[in-house]
Amino acid sequence: MKTIKTTYLLLLVLLVFSCSSSDPSNNDSNSDTSDDNDPSPTDSWLIPVGDVKDGGPGKDGIPSIENPMFNLASETTMDDDEIVVGIKIGNTIRAYPHFILDYHEIVNDIIDTENISISYCPLTGTAFAWESAIEGNIESHFGVSGLLYNSNLILYDRETDSYWSQMRLQCVNGDLIGDFPEIFPVIETNWNTWKNMYPNSEVLNTQTGFDKPYGNYPYGDYRTDQDLFLFVPSPLNPALPNKERVFTIIDDDKAKVYKFSNFINGNVIIDNFNGKDYLVIGNENIINAFEVNGIFNQLEYTFSFVNSDVFFTDNEGNGWSIFGEVISGPRLGQTLNSPTSVTSMWFATAAFYPNPQIYSE
Repeated sequence: MKTIKTTYLLLLVLLVFSCSSSDPSNNDSNSDTSDDNDPSPTDSWLIPVGDVKDGGPGKDGIPSIENPMFNLASETTMDDDEIVVGIKIGNTIRAYPHFILDYHEIVNDIIDTENISISYCPLTGTAFAWESAIEGNIESHFGVSGLLYNSNLILYDRETDSYWSQMRLQCVNGDLIGDFPEIFPVIETNWNTWKNMYPNSEVLNTQTGFDKPYGNYPYGDYRTDQDLFLFVPSPLNPALPNKERVFTIIDDDKAKVYKFSNFINGNVIIDNFNGKDYLVIGNENIINAFEVNGIFNQLEYTFSFVNSDVFFTDNEGNGWSIFGEVISGPRLGQTLNSPTSVTSMWFATAAFYPNPQIYSE
């Protein structure tokens, strides 16, 4: 039965992406329509080349969004439980709904003068934002390579055609092999939470230049069927259900996982991981973490979860945003550092960072 379901899902995905890719800019010179998308075993890879899989649609078969259009949150109609990826750079605040990202996976955007690539992998539930530049200064948009590793998106940069593992956060093949992108923090939460925190934010709309059935989830029962995979990742870790949504702090090759069930109705956790102290705070809909080694000694402070434009407060009278900025109080303007973190399906964290720690109260 599992093999039948996996085959059916693969056929469904191929049908969706082959039949709904009407693109008025289909002759874009950035698009590589090569039929042969298999990774060459003679190339140098930082990941096992035998585990790099051709997802089916081919390079740019899942088209990135190159000219994103936005509405204000007040002009946006969306179900409250829809998930969005939020970012703040400078004074610009934007949200990117999953139901659009499901069909594009990458948005190449300019946010407050920064060239940023937002990437989202529907098969692992992971979103990142990183600088759309290579070698520190060469601007290069990213595209969907059509390849997967551990069911996770592999991007390619259009300047050098190098391949980048999203969840590994590293270039794994090509001229830039071994390089790391510059990461910008993102928040993943439901629409109701986001619009209440940032009612004036901009929201990616469906004016993408593509004819896609936005709002129709293209992967069937994938999010809820714990054993359903297009390509089985390795290792699988039975400590949690495969598709359980978790928040993960990543530090080098190590990871620590926090379950959303630890934060029901709001919770504040001071934790130590890999020699660093963290404030992990949120509720069942949103979690974020901050390093607390720098600005103050966390032992002298107590924190309270609020969940509005002021995400949490402390006993000194400071009000902090979800991005770790003091927006009111005596420390106005100070900011906590954000660790590398991601909200993901459990199996993805366990595959890329084997034997991750799981927080337990």
